[in-house]
Amino acid sequence: MCEDYSCPERSVSLSVYVILYVAAAAVALLTVCGNLLVIISVSHFKQLHTPANILILSLAASDLLVGVFVIPLYLSWIIESCWTSGLLMCSIFKFVNFQATSVSVHTVSLIAVDRFLALSFPFFYSEKISLNVNCIAALLNWLFSLIYNVTLLYVNGNFTDVVCPGVCVSVVGVVSSIVDLLLVFVMPCILIIILYTHVFVIAKKHATAIRALQVHNSTESSKNKISDKSERKAAMLLGILVFVFLLCLLPYYITSIVVSYSTVDLFHVRDVAVIFFLLNSTTNPIIYALFYPWFQKSLKLIFTFKVFQRDSSLMNVQSH
Repeated sequence: MCEDYSCPERSVSLSVYVILYVAAAAVALLTVCGNLLVIISVSHFKQLHTPANILILSLAASDLLVGVFVIPLYLSWIIESCWTSGLLMCSIFKFVNFQATSVSVHTVSLIAVDRFLALSFPFFYSEKISLNVNCIAALLNWLFSLIYNVTLLYVNGNFTDVVCPGVCVSVVGVVSSIVDLLLVFVMPCILIIILYTHVFVIAKKHATAIRALQVHNSTESSKNKISDKSERKAAMLLGILVFVFLLCLLPYYITSIVVSYSTVDLFHVRDVAVIFFLLNSTTNPIIYALFYPWFQKSLKLIFTFKVFQRDSSLMNVQSH
């Protein structure tokens, strides 16, 4: 049964109210446009059809869902201090929120595995890890997350129970919370940290080995230098992506755990942590734009409308 619930009167001035909505719309638009540009770039240019970029494409797709559904609805909820979007949108909001979070965390885990294999076992990686392999891995990730989250939300009554007017909360039992914490936070984060620690150690060893090779054979070492430097650079850039991701993820889960067991009202703290977590979907394309030369070149071709030229998909967007 729903208790009597009424949305509080708006306590901010109209000008502040408008500024908050403009800021919320700007964040949502930046998230959607940024991730759409990543998706268009990786999908359109054949040179970017690599196993590693398939995982970046998957991450951008989940971030796009956050920008389209989660950020506008959540920020509107925060501004209004009341859920005003109805029962159907509440169900969509809860599902997309859980789905996008799960896919994002596991995709970042797959990116860590991909970089680890590329640096640790380069021959195995070049022979076994193809475009199709990573496509299948990404699709299985989405399918697993779909089945898992539908089951999690349905078992806890989120699709069947009546939602009180003005409220849109995800009800998750104690056992489900522990399982979700382990599968969507603890295990993936441990895997990410362990693998990237190995990646940076391996990258450092490669750098030392390259310097040693240069003394004996300048031509051959130059070729190795280009190849290994490319792999190390990819590892470093994706390391930045992972670091920012964990930086946004940790406060959300830490505050969620603290709020569950705290007698003090910390819901405003959790709201801030959730906003930081959602902003990760906004920052990912910005990271690509700042550090990935291929994305910078893709943006230039897109904004100058050269992507509409014949055979534009064959254009060179990789740095030399």
